[in-house]
Amino acid sequence: MTVVSTKEFNANQEKYFDMAASEDIVIQRGGNLFIIQSYIPYDEPDVIFEPDEDFYRSIPLEEVRDEIVKYIYKKYS
Repeated sequence: MTVVSTKEFNANQEKYFDMAASEDIVIQRGGNLFIIQSYIPYDEPDVIFEPDEDFYRSIPLEEVRDEIVKYIYKKYS
């Protein structure tokens, strides 16, 4: 694992993205840490991600749209 500042990361993004293929990169900004983990190569179309628990708690897009429309009509009527 390599830890770098945001300034160092911005100056050498290509280097750190290449390094992320084999190790985790941690970008430190103030008290926050951001992690770039090893990636899955783009040329592997067989990779399928399984839904996690956040997916099952999500709201369908149609429901979000309907609620927004209701809110707008209520707000401006």
